[in-house]
Amino acid sequence: MSSNLFRAVIMGAPGSGKGTVSARIVKTFNMKYISSGDMLRSNIQQKTDLGKIAEQYIKDGKLVPDIYITKCILSELEKIKTKPWLLDGFPRTLDQAEELLHTESIKAVINLDVPFEVIIERLQSRWVHLPSGRVYNIGFNDPKVPGKDDVTGEPLSQRPDDNPEAVRKRLEVYEACTKPLNEYFQQKGILVTFTGKTTDEIWPNVKKYLERTVPK
Repeated sequence: MSSNLFRAVIMGAPGSGKGTVSARIVKTFNMKYISSGDMLRSNIQQKTDLGKIAEQYIKDGKLVPDIYITKCILSELEKIKTKPWLLDGFPRTLDQAEELLHTESIKAVINLDVPFEVIIERLQSRWVHLPSGRVYNIGFNDPKVPGKDDVTGEPLSQRPDDNPEAVRKRLEVYEACTKPLNEYFQQKGILVTFTGKTTDEIWPNVKKYLERTVPK
């Protein structure tokens, strides 16, 4: 039964609108949403063993080693093995990708392709609710109340590394890291790329694809 369920990974550079597209996919197609970032934040806040390890790596500006994050993600997926789901933020390395495909039947890797110049301009107007990771963009994905999180009403803040030079560097690192992943998923025949400048431009094409692909 589980092999017929629709399971997908979503990929996109920081500022590509991945969070917004993910939310629309999950709502429209009634899928579970698993975010590696949310899981790590939760573990850090709860001061679990994984949280303590992850916090140290993140403070040092490094990725959490495969052995920790892979075990955490696969354990979470095991809890929802009878549900369709969308996975965000994982895999980030070839070893993670191979382990995921060895364990789970992935139907599609949804890749959002947004020009870097568009992202750099967008991130300069980005505001974040740090406790949850919810992201807003002025003129693109505005909060209901300026400067406040939609859910909690708490104040939003800007990340110091959202300046153009830092953003460009992050994008270059992202591109270098994901190129082999994209090639791997392409070889497996599950990579589906959607190109555009805005979420409103990309989303209709993602929706049409999923309407044809997700089992009714």
